[in-house]
Formats: sequence, C-alpha cells, structure tokens
Amino acid sequence: MVIDLPVIWAALIGFVVFLYVALDGFDLGIGLVFPLLNEPGDREVMLNTVAPVWDGNETWMVLGGASLFAAFPVAYSILLPATYLPIIAMLCGLIFRGVAFEIRAKARRTQHLWDLAFMGGSAVATFAQGVILGTLLQGIPVQDHAYAGGPFDWFNPFNLFTGLGLLVTYAALGCGWLLFKTDGDLRRRVRMLMWPLTVLLGLTIGVVSIWTTLGQPAVADRWFALPDLFFFLPVPVLVIAALVGIFLTLRREHERDHVPFMLTLAILFLGYTGFIISIFPHIIPPSLDIWEASSPHSSQMFTLVGAFIIIPIILTYNSMAYWVFRGKVRQGDEGYH
Repeated sequence: MVIDLPVIWAALIGFVVFLYVALDGFDLGIGLVFPLLNEPGDREVMLNTVAPVWDGNETWMVLGGASLFAAFPVAYSILLPATYLPIIAMLCGLIFRGVAFEIRAKARRTQHLWDLAFMGGSAVATFAQGVILGTLLQGIPVQDHAYAGGPFDWFNPFNLFTGLGLLVTYAALGCGWLLFKTDGDLRRRVRMLMWPLTVLLGLTIGVVSIWTTLGQPAVADRWFALPDLFFFLPVPVLVIAALVGIFLTLRREHERDHVPFMLTLAILFLGYTGFIISIFPHIIPPSLDIWEASSPHSSQMFTLVGAFIIIPIILTYNSMAYWVFRGKVRQGDEGYH
C-alpha cells in the first residue's frame, strides 16, 4: 500500500494551524476587548484567565511554520515573499503583546503604556493574520514554482476586510472565553458585550462568503456545483445554528457560561472548514497543489516520525495546563507577580 504523505502532512498542518488559531485566538481576543473593559481590577482578572496558557498556545504557530518548511518547502518559499510585510507585522505584534503581558504586572507608573502595547500588539497580530488569510483565498501568482507578484499585492480591499473580519472573530472568541472564566460584574459586562460582537461576527462571515464566491469563480464552482452543494450545505447551516445558539444562550442569565465560547469555537471551526473546502488540494491557490509543493518522500517520512512524537507531547502539556487551571478566575486570585 502506497502512503500518500502529502495528504497526511496537509492534514497534520491543517490540524496544527487550527489549534493555533483557536487557542491563540481567544487570548488575542482578550487584548482586542481590553479597551472596552476598564473597571478597577478588570484587566488583571482578564489577564489572569490566560496567564498559565497563553505562551503554550503559541507553540502551535512555531510547529505549523516548521512543518510547512519541512513538508512543503515550495509553498513556504512562495508564501513568505507574498506576505513578507504582514508576517513581519504579525511577529512584531506578538512580540509587543508578549512583552507587555509580562511587564505590565510589575509596572506602576507606565502600566497604561504597557496596556496600549498589549492592545496594539494584539490588534496588529490579528489584523495581519487576517490579511494573510485573505491573500490565500484570493490566490497568489506563481511562475516556475516561484512567487511572481509584487511586495504589495496583499494590499487590496478584500484582504483588508478579512483582516477586520478576523479582529471581530477573535474579539468574539475572547469575549466567550471571558464569559466562561469570569464571574460577578465583569461577567455581566462581558455578557452585554457578546451581543454586538456576535451580530458583527455573523455579518462579517456573510460578507466574506459572498465576496469570495463573487470574486473567485473557482471557489463558487466548488461550492455550488452538484452534487457537492449537498455535501457542503451543512457548513453554512451549522454556522447560522451556532449564531442563533449564542443569542439564545445570552438571553438566559443562568445558562452555562461555557456554551457561548464553545459555539464561537464551532463557528471558527466551520469557517476554517469552509476555507479548506475552498482551496483544497491547492496549498498555494489557484495553481500549486500539495503534491507539486512537497519535499522528497524520504524527507517527509523522516519528519513525520518526529511529528508523531512531538505533537502528542505538546497536546499533553497543553491539556494539563487547561485542566490544572480550570474554573472561574476572580479578582484577588493569584496572577503574575
């Protein structure tokens, strides 16, 4: 039996990237809602909800980048020059956010500046990730297995809108996490904030979906051709059901607080599934598929052994962190000192 290593690696990288987006998404989202929640002690509680896990969440981004380089070096060599500036902006934003996270707990006179760094870093990193997503959706020009575009091809209305859309998505995800992890007045304010963010999330998903299908005939053909339409139809239907579920949950004051967070995660997963449906088997749409972009069979097999060792280890210590620090976080709980 011949093992199709490019398909296995594509599935692994897709899994790793989704874990990064889901896990780092909600703590980036906390930075995005930081300006809207500024009662005394609020921000300390918000940061304490992610203090034990936020740096572990970013492990998945490092693993995803390394895996892309190892398994699909041609795609790596095309994607980077196509999105150099957004990638640099994302890394700078993540650096500012990480430094601010660590230092603001010790700062006194300059704490407000570190709050700005945390908010700005979260916003820049999120927006840049959305621009990269939009660039992939629109397609990247490739010639002779090399990037054939310019340094600013990513700068267009669609990509800028996907950047804004990801800001809304991460903010809603962060709000859901805070609803799940906080109590008292902060929980009440977060619950109120979740309403408009969910409305914006639904509108953003609708605009991006319509814009993509109108602007990309190949994507429209993939979604609306028969019989594929019947297989893919559950994705938008489930998105609508999840949005309705969030609204119904928010109306019930004593509903379980984890439900909005889980439904927002479900929407994120469904959106990610829609993205995969739109581009697969291309890794650099519209012309480079996973088989053309692959490294040699021996290289993929060798690195696959390492991936099967390291991924369970990362999953284990991430899961332990979430389990050990489960439960509500309240003002006065131990945080960063």
